[in-house]
Amino acid sequence: MNFPSEAGAEQRRYFVSTFYKFLHIKDVEGTKKALEDRAEQLGMRGLVILGSEGVNSTVAAPSEEAMELFKAFIRETFNSPEQIFKNSFAPSAPFRRFKVKIREEIVTLGTPELFPDLAKNHHLTPEEWNKVLKEESDFLLIDTRNWYETKIGTFKGAINPGIDVFTEFPQWLEEQNYSKDKKMLIFCTGGIRCEKGILELQRQGYNNVFQLEGGILKYIEDKPNDQFEGECFVFDHRVAVDQNLEPSKKYKLCPHCGQPAEIKINCSRCDTETLICEDCSAKPVVKETCTKNCAHQWELRPGRKGPRQALPFELEKGVLKGAKVVAGPKVARKTPKVPKALAATEVSAAAPTNAN
Repeated sequence: MNFPSEAGAEQRRYFVSTFYKFLHIKDVEGTKKALEDRAEQLGMRGLVILGSEGVNSTVAAPSEEAMELFKAFIRETFNSPEQIFKNSFAPSAPFRRFKVKIREEIVTLGTPELFPDLAKNHHLTPEEWNKVLKEESDFLLIDTRNWYETKIGTFKGAINPGIDVFTEFPQWLEEQNYSKDKKMLIFCTGGIRCEKGILELQRQGYNNVFQLEGGILKYIEDKPNDQFEGECFVFDHRVAVDQNLEPSKKYKLCPHCGQPAEIKINCSRCDTETLICEDCSAKPVVKETCTKNCAHQWELRPGRKGPRQALPFELEKGVLKGAKVVAGPKVARKTPKVPKALAATEVSAAAPTNAN
């Protein structure tokens, strides 16, 4: 997918791309430094998960030129001339900064011994995927993502394992007692979970397994409004992308728990309009407040109005405009200090981690 130049593209202030590569990296620290230096030169934002088994990332650039230069750097650095990138857009910065995290696994399954050493392991292109979905019936279609991701969009007829994290997938699979000969199709956001997931399936004796090449993002790029229904959750401030790979206009992150939110409320404490998720809409106090701080203050002093405290990412240039909020130092003079643990969880709810 190339970034388009048609009318309206000038409003897409950030160019976003997701990619991964399994390869053996000897000098992880040196690679980290090289990534950070090039990102700083190009004004990149995003998150890179780096380890001895490879790289997994979503990045954003302020211009198409900067993104193309960064892609060229990635191809050269990881000796991957055919590297696949899944491209999308954002009107504002989907990340606060550029960060490289070093981890044992670039997608955490809890099985670092499993390494995808095949360039292709039963991959199906979107066209081949559609052919199975539309012409066959004797197969299982499994969504390997976390349960909250599946709530806002998935393939028609897909099985949702209901897992909180990917490390729960092997045990869930063991408990199903599916026939080892059963044809299985697995999918995830950008493809990387399935690269590890299919190895786990094969280790448990399932050999008739196929994975969606490039994940949901590639499928939507090639087959919008087809077999995938709804929107695709992404681990940044866009929350999700729609069938045009544009940032969601329907969902925001729930300020209390970080789930996709679509229920509109007006905060009882500061009168700010916001969105909360279905689960939080059933909780006392939380269901009528716009942040953890407002919920805390409203529970302490029911009925007492006060200003909304801005979250750190909202104070970043280009992330939030026109909101009636008060910066941290001003709030500290007017309202009691927010407990450190509460403040920390508020930030984490608004700043999800990367997962493809």
